[in-house]
Amino acid sequence: MIVFLMFVALVAMICLNVPIAVALAISGIIGLVATEGTGSLVTVALDMYDGSTKFSLIAIPMFVLAGAIMNASGISQRLIAFVSALIGFVRGGLSMVSIGVSLFFAEISGSAVADVAALGSILIPEMKKRGYKKAFAAAVTSSSASLAIIIPPSIPMILYAVSAETSVEQLFVAGVVPGLLGAAGLMGVAYISARRYNLPIEEAFNLRRVRSTFIEALPTFTLPVIILGGIFGGYVTATEAAGLAVIVSIMIGLWYREVDFGRLKTAMLEGGMQTAVVMLLVAASVLMGGFLTRAQIPQEIAQSIIDFTSNKFVILAILNVFFLIIGFFLHSAAAIILVVPIVVPLIQQAGIDPVHFGLVVTLNLAIGQQTPPVASVLITACSIAKANIWDVSRMNLPFIGVLLAVLILCTYVPQVPLFLVEYFYR
Repeated sequence: MIVFLMFVALVAMICLNVPIAVALAISGIIGLVATEGTGSLVTVALDMYDGSTKFSLIAIPMFVLAGAIMNASGISQRLIAFVSALIGFVRGGLSMVSIGVSLFFAEISGSAVADVAALGSILIPEMKKRGYKKAFAAAVTSSSASLAIIIPPSIPMILYAVSAETSVEQLFVAGVVPGLLGAAGLMGVAYISARRYNLPIEEAFNLRRVRSTFIEALPTFTLPVIILGGIFGGYVTATEAAGLAVIVSIMIGLWYREVDFGRLKTAMLEGGMQTAVVMLLVAASVLMGGFLTRAQIPQEIAQSIIDFTSNKFVILAILNVFFLIIGFFLHSAAAIILVVPIVVPLIQQAGIDPVHFGLVVTLNLAIGQQTPPVASVLITACSIAKANIWDVSRMNLPFIGVLLAVLILCTYVPQVPLFLVEYFYR
């Protein structure tokens, strides 16, 4: 009964526009007081502090800062120039440039919102100038930005690893193949759409231009080598790689001598606020998690589902539907922090690899970023393009279909995301 009342209180506060972190903390406190009395509140502040100061979480502000430096120092423009020279000769090449650059930018920022804000502000106006429908420009930019939480480093993966007490590095490795498959599928849809809408060819292929833009962007290519090479090779942890990414981003910015300190300040402030929201959610989740753990709620839910079916693929199907629905209404960080601690006992009893399940959760939430009413990435793209959200959503359906196909493939063929993990770690 107390769990039902807490859930009702949580939903009511969210409907009243109370911040999710605050609503979560209040609900957790209500549960603790109702079951253990006011004496349980003595250590609340310390518990929240301890929960939000885990070493792995330091990677979040570091990757956000690296993305901000990258965007303020001319790195994004050089990436766009190189990818445009490489694939701009294809019909609708600018839409593929958006996907290709997002694939690279994803390896730095780990945030889909940061990706769409940084690249969309450059690419969407350019696509509109060249005759692309604004709804299509927003859709392709929004869907490609979701690669940022599939391709490592990924902020939602870090949060999942902390919540499920599993390896961040292995999750990063598991995201590589699904991310590349997603990018290839999105490019395929973009090409078919370009033929359908007769979108323009940007420029003829020119090997000299490819060479010159590659040389100009060459320092930038050290970033994924350091981040992914260091993690895959076992030389650094994810958190240490985040710190190295910041240092190298600063060095590249100084090399180019184009650091826009005004844009950097704005990006850092926005990144700081984004990080603060995530950390407050993590701290608040400690209270709710403490109550649920002591009340054995996750274990009871797990047992009831196991009693219904012990087939792990059926359980994965149930959880997929659940996370897809959750993704409609919650941001990825909130969804992970709220739900993952509850379902971890279930995946443990069902014998599901926690790294595999983390990739499944991440893909679900990548789709959730594209589906209203919350759809933070989609809304950001619509704002930049000045396009109607429902027009963009209709145009976005084929791209969402690609992400769903990757989700189904990774759910039921676990070797797809896990074979690199097996190779490097097991």
